[in-house]
Amino acid sequence: MPTPQTEPDDVLLPDTRRALLHCVAVAQSRSRTPSLVAAVVRDGRAVWTGARSCVDGHAPDGDTQYRIGSITKTFVAVLVLRLRDAGRLGLDDPVEKHIGATPADGVTVRQLLTHTAGLAAETPGPWWERTPGALRPGTADLLGETPRLHPAGERHHYSNPGFALLGAVVEALHDGTPWDEVLTSEVLEPLGMTRTTRRPRAPHAGGWAVHPYAELMMAEAVQDTGLMSPAGELWSTADDLCRWAAFLAAGDARVLAPSTLEEMRRPAAPGGDQGLGVQLSKGPGERVLVGHGGSMPGFVAGLWCDVEEGLGAVVLANSTTGAPATSIAADLLRLVAEREPRIPEPWRPVSDPDPELLALTGHWYWGTAPYVLRVRTGRDLELTALSGTARGARFRARPDGAWTGLDGYYDGETLRAVRTDDGAVSHLDLGSFVLTRTPYDPAAPVPGGVDPSGWTAPLG
Repeated sequence: MPTPQTEPDDVLLPDTRRALLHCVAVAQSRSRTPSLVAAVVRDGRAVWTGARSCVDGHAPDGDTQYRIGSITKTFVAVLVLRLRDAGRLGLDDPVEKHIGATPADGVTVRQLLTHTAGLAAETPGPWWERTPGALRPGTADLLGETPRLHPAGERHHYSNPGFALLGAVVEALHDGTPWDEVLTSEVLEPLGMTRTTRRPRAPHAGGWAVHPYAELMMAEAVQDTGLMSPAGELWSTADDLCRWAAFLAAGDARVLAPSTLEEMRRPAAPGGDQGLGVQLSKGPGERVLVGHGGSMPGFVAGLWCDVEEGLGAVVLANSTTGAPATSIAADLLRLVAEREPRIPEPWRPVSDPDPELLALTGHWYWGTAPYVLRVRTGRDLELTALSGTARGARFRARPDGAWTGLDGYYDGETLRAVRTDDGAVSHLDLGSFVLTRTPYDPAAPVPGGVDPSGWTAPLG
């Protein structure tokens, strides 16, 4: 029988579990929140759940529903991207193409997803989170007469009404089916998220406001926010959100193509902390955390996942201005990543190497700047700079035989292997830059040509 190469990774060490519980206990006590439940997921499996409550014997568990506020937006974003992948819409479509004229005409689906449409943060009139949706019966009621505070596309400005418009797009392209019903059938059911709903289902926590200067509480009412529901209406559990964190980290082709999920997680707005419907933050070792925070009257929530470590953390609490849920979730990730870093999979050679692809690997030069080109997963490539000032990138293979840049300066740029008439590779073309096998190869079409005298020593 083969010797196992790794220890079981579905159980955290006792010291780690105690550190996580201590983190949760301190957060609940210091923030004076009635209850708090948290969970950690690793490589798709929940590995820890902890909770604290102000009432003995009534601590929540992983199946207790809380309102998750703006984490709802990540679900709506997945529905929109599914429509894009199905060819039903384009991210650069003006929103009125799908829902008719609105006061926000001209803003695009992409700008709504990235909060760069310049729309107001909130609706006109009374605070939408604490008032019935019947007060805002039409789209115009969500935006007011002057919905734009900034020119579209110029800056990041968070907008709740923007996601209400995206929910309307989802409904319009599903023949009027409510967005949450579309979500259930297309996303929640395939992922096994049976406890994520638009309205609360027992067992669920009650929402509370905690007096700022006394040890007192007051119940918060729950409103149906109507057309604003895509901005923050959902209820969920720690168990279900562990499944969602696992999806955001590793994906599920039944819901979203891997390339689309990767696109969703890339910075897509000024500042670099916003993807397509998800928020981005720096984690341990400068790794990027992907997720979202959320709040509604009586509730706060936070979810982050560390894709590189295969970790996710969820925090749910039931106080209006209580625990800093996203900060606590980030702390939980840090504790696990530092104490129990991920054990990498064993290296294994590929079984079916592509000779033409292998022939492209090795050293290349842009002018005199040296690079190394490596084959990664499948037919993907990675260009690594060997000097401090040069720029590298990862590249995703395309059906046409070229590659598309995934990050940095070359994000979205095209890399091609240019061949001579006899099929030999002449050079690489990267967004008009010519990369050659030797510095300024005179046999390659180097822009501007190469001095015919070649490399010489300076005259003495």
